[in-house]
Amino acid sequence: MEPRPKNASERLQEIVRRNRRGDRGGVYAVCSAHPSVIAAAVRQAVDDDSVLHVESTSSQVNQFGGYSGQTPSQFAEFVHSAARRAGLPRERVLLGGDHLGPYPWRERPSAVAMDKACELVRACVLAGYTKIHLDASMACADDIKNGPDESMIAQRAAILCRAAESTFEDLLPGSEPLLYVIGTEVPSPGGESLHGAPPAVSSADQIHRTLERFRAAFADQNVATAWNRVIGLVVQPGVEFGESLIFDYDQQKASALSSALPENPALAYEAHSTDYQKPAALAQMVEDHFAILKVGPWLTFAFREAVFALSAIEQEWLAYRKGSRVSQVRKALEAAMLCNPVYWSSYYRGTEDDLRLARLYSYSDRCRYYWGDAAVQQELAQLRANLDASPPSLTLVSQYLPMEYEAIRSGRLQADPEGMIQEHIRAVLRVYASACDMTKKN
Repeated sequence: MEPRPKNASERLQEIVRRNRRGDRGGVYAVCSAHPSVIAAAVRQAVDDDSVLHVESTSSQVNQFGGYSGQTPSQFAEFVHSAARRAGLPRERVLLGGDHLGPYPWRERPSAVAMDKACELVRACVLAGYTKIHLDASMACADDIKNGPDESMIAQRAAILCRAAESTFEDLLPGSEPLLYVIGTEVPSPGGESLHGAPPAVSSADQIHRTLERFRAAFADQNVATAWNRVIGLVVQPGVEFGESLIFDYDQQKASALSSALPENPALAYEAHSTDYQKPAALAQMVEDHFAILKVGPWLTFAFREAVFALSAIEQEWLAYRKGSRVSQVRKALEAAMLCNPVYWSSYYRGTEDDLRLARLYSYSDRCRYYWGDAAVQQELAQLRANLDASPPSLTLVSQYLPMEYEAIRSGRLQADPEGMIQEHIRAVLRVYASACDMTKKN
């Protein structure tokens, strides 16, 4: 009788254990709900024979739809459907909830915000999410000016854990066990608005104090049995990105964190905001027990690069042909951002020209919130239809998408627009797969 295939939670636990032993390897988490990003990530996992680890944030996907318009069950079905189409087995798909807590409702009193956060956690567990990032680090409307202290953050996280555990008890026997990520030094969802100095690296002295406060809070909330399923701790390794800045990982500055992890629970660090880091730096982070690397905006940044390049190809290829109607993706995207500035206005500053460039080209990639706009979707469909109906000359592909040109010439890639978009995204995913040694079976 053949052994049962390991489920995704077991695979992740094994990856963390190996990393703690000093073996090479980690896992990257794709933090995006964009269809092209998810499709590219699925294909990468199939080719690497690895785990597909996808996460949604509390703002992106929640019981009210979030900015993506999806509930946790809808998002789960969306990811699993993409995996099924590509032949990726269900046991190699790991769904996670990122920043699950009161963040979307932080302008409400804490009791209201926490009730809604618990409701979200329950919805995620019922949808099959098995990795839960408990994040109660943000201040609510009735908190003191500086926000909750570490003890209060830990207590609120444990309340969220209790909601998850009680929901899990109602699931079918044999369901994958829930895994948890905790921490108080948590970057805000959606990225930072940075100008100037890099973020300070977390103090190694803080690690034991944080873990003890969370352990005590888990005991207070009667979820002590979940403590050994805490596999990740979020700390600040000194990496971040902003509008036009990238703060690179400095292994020497973060060296004290590597030896600060406890023997029990056998957790590793989870690194947020690793987007745009150099390949060598990402590999160093995995070596330093940052076994879980989160990536999101870099992937939609790559999507935008590919779409803009295809728009330029379309312009050269079709604009001068009689009867052709070329797409206006960039104009539609800019119009959507100007019509509803809520997702970018507090992140960008400067002259009108500075703002124009930032909206479309910044590392913060705030334009990712607007790809689902109806007018933008219409123009994207026009772009794809034009280039599907009239495939462009490879000389133009070479000019605007040279990596994709090489892949087409080598026979690895078909010269269709969606294929080129996904290949451009996968160039980023390959950086992470290499840093995490994800080409081996996990």
